Amino acid sequence: MQAVILAGGKGTRLAERLQGRPKPLVDVEGVPLLERQIGTLRDHGVDDVVILVNHAADQIAAFCAARTNFGLARLALIDDGAPRGTAGAVLACLDRLAARFLVVYGDTLFNIDIVRFLAVHVEAGADATLFLHPNDHPADSDLVAVQDGRITAFLPKPHPPGALRPNLVNAAFYAIEKRALDPWRDFPTPADFAQDLFPALLERGAFLQGFTSFEYIKDLGTPKRLDTVRAHLRGGVVARASHRVPQACVFVDRDGTLNVLRDYVRRPEDLVLLPGAVEAVRRFNEAEHRVAVVTNQPVIARGECAMEGLHAIHAKLDMVLGEAGAFVDRLYVCPHHPDAGFPGEIGALKVACGCRKPEPGLILQAARDLNADLARSWMIGDSTSDLGAARNAAVRSILVLTGEGGRDGKSRVRPDFTVPDIAAAAAFILDIHPRIEAETAALVDGVRPRDLVCIGGPARAGKSTVAAVLAHALRRAGRDAAVLPLDAWIRPEAERTEGLLGRFDIDAAAAALDPWLKGGATALDLPFYDRRRRVRCPGETIGLRADTVVILEGVPALLRPLPTDRRVLTIHLGTDEAGRRARVIADLMDRGLAERATAAAVYDARQRDEFPLVERAGHGAALRLALDSCFS
Repeated sequence: MQAVILAGGKGTRLAERLQGRPKPLVDVEGVPLLERQIGTLRDHGVDDVVILVNHAADQIAAFCAARTNFGLARLALIDDGAPRGTAGAVLACLDRLAARFLVVYGDTLFNIDIVRFLAVHVEAGADATLFLHPNDHPADSDLVAVQDGRITAFLPKPHPPGALRPNLVNAAFYAIEKRALDPWRDFPTPADFAQDLFPALLERGAFLQGFTSFEYIKDLGTPKRLDTVRAHLRGGVVARASHRVPQACVFVDRDGTLNVLRDYVRRPEDLVLLPGAVEAVRRFNEAEHRVAVVTNQPVIARGECAMEGLHAIHAKLDMVLGEAGAFVDRLYVCPHHPDAGFPGEIGALKVACGCRKPEPGLILQAARDLNADLARSWMIGDSTSDLGAARNAAVRSILVLTGEGGRDGKSRVRPDFTVPDIAAAAAFILDIHPRIEAETAALVDGVRPRDLVCIGGPARAGKSTVAAVLAHALRRAGRDAAVLPLDAWIRPEAERTEGLLGRFDIDAAAAALDPWLKGGATALDLPFYDRRRRVRCPGETIGLRADTVVILEGVPALLRPLPTDRRVLTIHLGTDEAGRRARVIADLMDRGLAERATAAAVYDARQRDEFPLVERAGHGAALRLALDSCFS
């Protein structure tokens, strides 16, 4: 495979750092840039490099000779003479190039899976494939429009005020078929690929493919950019931003999670981002979490919005995020809808599919494209369809209480975690969750297969959060674990008797667990308690192996020991009372107690009949935890 490196520029903006050297030999953390570029190319199978030189060509020739041409099968330097621009320089030496070649700009540092990039280019049969990525300043960048992988337009800056443009930037890394350039040998020069030749090719019907990726490529042509690249090398950002390295990903629902939930978003003006959404996405970007929006859009199948309209809606999303320095890496849409009967519907899209949430298709496709490490990834959404998709894709779920807030009633899937909104979700993923993991790491090491772990404590002390963190850590350590919330066995309001144990049907929970408590495996029907209607509903079936670690969590988890010969670990969670009181009252109001005074009265009554029992039981726990510092 051949690569052409455009290395003829003077590097005027970098003069203070070059000390008389040509730009390709600028020092990048102790290694000249050209050496880094050729090393990356060689590591991905490129064995033929053509360097187009001009300014200080003798220094570049001497540098390559001193390194015995880097062990390549072929290395050639071609002086491109008078400045012709990036495209003009390549066209001038076309006879000396291979049938297919890469184009690399001499002022970029990159860590791209070139084998994958070329495979996609060849499979598509494109005339040229351009490496594209979103950035954090699309408003002042040259942008590219893509549909179904094909580039449809080049959108140079400056952009008109209020223009809706997709956030995709040409990163100046190309795979090109020589045959596609043959008719353009006499193209007027100087000519730039992005500004001149590619738009002309597109206008004549050439197939230009857009390859969108999060992988690292940055122009270091100014002192500030050079310092940024050096910092990224030192901090490991360049190494981590490789498609060969599994990525932590955040899969995010759109309507009700990122933007205000409406009947349907049919026009760009209908899209209004929720408070904190932009900041949350930017935090994920800065933390090197790849962000993929995964959204059901039945308005397409129903004929209420064309694909062009949807592209405009998502261009608005790109622009609003970009104005604040944020971006999404990829966006995935399910256009299907299984139910017929809508005026103007599109019959071909009225199908049951594998991409409409709660099916996991969108998440799994995003995971493949982004090389997601699912064990380190998350799904954030406002509906049980989002939770179901997360469950089916084997990623952790966070329910936000915006939009549907989990009240859609489509399924009985429980979230792993619940937070008020996407800003809180970002804080939980990036700040709170790592702290809780660190605080409970020793506990994970002490849990063995077959154990029963009982986590008790007062309401809203963090029991379900700790249980979910513990279960995930155990699974990552190779132990099967299941969380059983005792809230599933809250009695319907009409069946309750006095006191804490009168509200929970502990006997039913014990009966459901009985085969496992006796040492065997079982399939347990876990009920679902509807906290707003205060009724118990059929839930989901949980399979428990004989060696599963069962984590039983709930307010009364330590009050009545369950009969078993298994090893039982008991944990009591305490918390700051003022903070807990505020959380309980907010939860009661969310469940239908409209008046704060009424909710406060319920809290005070629970304190009298519940708190002393729970505290006494907690004194006998093997481990007492207080994790308030993790949440601050």
